[in-house]
Parts: sequence; C-alpha cells; structure tokens
Amino acid sequence: MTQAPAKFEIFVTTAPGLEKPLAAEMAEAGFKKPKMLPGGVRFRGNWHDVWRANLTLRGAVKVLARVGSFQTMQLEGLKNLTADLPWLTFLSPDVPVKIDVTTQKSKIYHAGAAQERIENALREAIGVTISPDAPITIKVRIDNNMITFSLDTSGDSLHKRGFKAAVAKAPMRETMAAMFLRQMGYDGTQTVLDPMCGSGTFVIEAAEIAAGLLPGRERSFAFEHLAIFDMEAYAALRATDTTTAPTARFFGSDRDAGAIRMSQDNATRAGVADLCTFEKTSAGDITPPKGPAGIVIVNPPYGSRIGDKKPLFSLHASLGSALKKHFAGWRVGLVTTDKGLAKSTGLPMEAPFVSVAHGGLSVSLYTCDL
Repeated sequence: MTQAPAKFEIFVTTAPGLEKPLAAEMAEAGFKKPKMLPGGVRFRGNWHDVWRANLTLRGAVKVLARVGSFQTMQLEGLKNLTADLPWLTFLSPDVPVKIDVTTQKSKIYHAGAAQERIENALREAIGVTISPDAPITIKVRIDNNMITFSLDTSGDSLHKRGFKAAVAKAPMRETMAAMFLRQMGYDGTQTVLDPMCGSGTFVIEAAEIAAGLLPGRERSFAFEHLAIFDMEAYAALRATDTTTAPTARFFGSDRDAGAIRMSQDNATRAGVADLCTFEKTSAGDITPPKGPAGIVIVNPPYGSRIGDKKPLFSLHASLGSALKKHFAGWRVGLVTTDKGLAKSTGLPMEAPFVSVAHGGLSVSLYTCDL
C-alpha cells in the first residue's frame, strides 16, 4: 500500500450560504488558508487539525478528511486502486465501516456497482466488516472520472452538541445560530435577547461563546474509532479548553410556558443556566433588560404555505412595534423566508447576507439598527 501524507485536504461542511462566516471563524481559529467552496471550507492540515476542527468550530456541520484519490473509468480499476490506498493507516480491521457513494459525469455511473467494488476491495485488503450501522463512514465521490475518498470524522452532525434533550417544533440548528450571531457582529461581550426563544438555541449559543465553552465538549466523534486516533494528544487538546467569566447576560422569552421550561432545561444541561434568564412573555410585550444595548435576534415562525402566513404578519408587526418603542440603540436580526414578513415589522430591515438552506427552505437574516 502507498503511504499516507502528513498533511492532506480537509473539507469542513456547513449549511449552504454560511461558507463565508465559517471561513472567518476558521481563519480566526488559526486554520491555515481556508478556502470557501460551495457547501463548506477547504484547507490543508493534519490529524490534530481534524480533532480540533470537530471539537472547536461552531459553524461546522461535518469534518471530512480526504484520504485518497485516483482516476479511473472502469469498475475493476476502481476495485484494484481502492485496495492500494493506505487503509491500515486510518482503519482498524475490527471496526466496521460503511460506504457512501455519489457519482456524476463519469463512466462509472452506477453508484451501487461502485459501492460493491469498493466494499469488496476493503474486505479483501484489510478484512474490515461492512455494516450499515458502522461508526465510520467513508464518503466516495466519483466526479468526471475522478474518485475521491473522504473519512467522515464527525459522525453525527456537529450541530448536535450533546446536551439538548428538548427541541422546539421548528428548531434553529446550533451551527446556524452561531453563524447568524457572527454575522450580527456578536463577539461574546454584548447582551443577547431572543423574544421567541423556542428551545433557547440563540441564547444558549451566545452564552457558550461568551463563556469560552467548546461546542464539542459534551459529545463523541467518529474519529475516536480510527486507527490513527491519538487519545493522549486529543486529551491534551481538550485540556486547553479555557472558560471565562462573561460580563454579559443572555435573555430569552416566549409566549409558550413549555418553551421556557425547555430552554431552562437545555441551558442547565449546557452549563450556562447562571448566565441565562428565560421568561414567559409575548413578543409584543418585550422590554429590554437593564444594562447597555445589545443584540436582539429571533427566528419567528414563517409558515410554509401562503394561508399559514396571514396571522404571522400581525405577529411580526407586534414584535416590530415593541422593538421600535423600547429598544433604541439595539441591533436587530430576524431570520425568515419571506421579505414581506421582515418588512411587516415596520423596521428598516435589510438582508445583507447570502440566503441559507435550512430544512428544505431558503432563509435570510434581515438586520437593522434601532
């Protein structure tokens, strides 16, 4: 088998539309020369960078490590060249794997046939078990006759921080919340308020950022099953987690008492309950907490059908009226699919950022200063 390189290509995926704030987060964190591509950010690094990206990046959805590539137009060539890759560097024969193949614009056009050849190559080369429930996924992309192998080093999507047992009906994913906060200019020092907090995602994410808590601190990752995983080095990396005592406080309100209980429970599990205050209040009745002006950020319901939206215009108008009346000096961010709903707040809302794919919809972050 060929030797694995010390440095290799790493692709950090995110929700389409959030590549720019993710690249900014990665640059600030010291990842070298991050380059935006559709659906994520690419950089070159080593396995320590893979561990660190999973553990620390708030906007990342998956961290994919490219472990091999070659060009072929034949299924037999695919099998032989797959067997020649340095699999024992990455995989333990006693840890099952699963194969995920996509193909386009290639002579090898049948994903099922390609998957079968790759599985047989791995079985014969290193004796590994193929299982649909395996802890490690090898993603194979066949594009223009180029075959690229990547290890999914994350496992479950990285928005699953590991502490949120309760979620609202249409939850904002933590990864998206972190990137929307970044686009709002949030740096951990400002007060943050969400007047329709649902399960508390914006509030809890803001509090974690302010406290310096690592997003992956409470979960495990697929890379822990790799042969190349260094437990001592990873433990040392986790030990560099340094928390701070933030001066800012974080507030959520919702008209639903169940949402308030949900948010409080989630904040407790995340270890930020002492930084967060949740109270049952309708959006039209909100008032600012004591202290300096900060950021209001909200993900109101936006309805998937025209008929669903009629009552939402009055809800947005009520929210806008309360913000206009009480929140002078604050910065406001509103996530919605519908420009009309944003405008119905009566606030000078603009959408300065790229729209984001979320749950089959395209949402935009509208912002204004009051």
